[in-house]
Amino acid sequence: MPPRITDQNTWQQAELLMQPAFIRVIDNLRKQLEESAWKGTYQDVLIWPANVTDETKALVTQLLQEMEDATLEQAEAIRERLARLPMPHPGYHLCLQRQDQNVSIDLWELCYQVCFINYHPESENVDIDTSLIDEFGEVDWQHLEDKTKNLVEQVFANLPE
Repeated sequence: MPPRITDQNTWQQAELLMQPAFIRVIDNLRKQLEESAWKGTYQDVLIWPANVTDETKALVTQLLQEMEDATLEQAEAIRERLARLPMPHPGYHLCLQRQDQNVSIDLWELCYQVCFINYHPESENVDIDTSLIDEFGEVDWQHLEDKTKNLVEQVFANLPE
């Protein structure tokens, strides 16, 4: 799940950093893949809240598919049912493969690790890494590149042998 941000200033800083961080993550992953024996493909995924059963996931998926061909009245009834069910949020993964080994890397999680200080997926509160923002309130591109490059190198260094 994405981090919850309740502070307006933190939200604005996150908005400033997330897109540049995503671009730097993708570019640094590309560079690492060029030098690696791993092959990578990008994949859109649905990320469900914790403790959602497979039955509920199947029901939500079915209702979303039914929505595509529904009449206006049917669509309204489907929306009402969906409003009472947990919904997934979109995710984006890099799927790495080498021989019979497969590793999936959540790209948004990498971006969160770049943008926030000591980010962990179970973090309740997050703090922006303000060293990524210069004295004029703009992205410090060199610091962003350095942090992203180090993080992506760590990801590849921790892949199975």
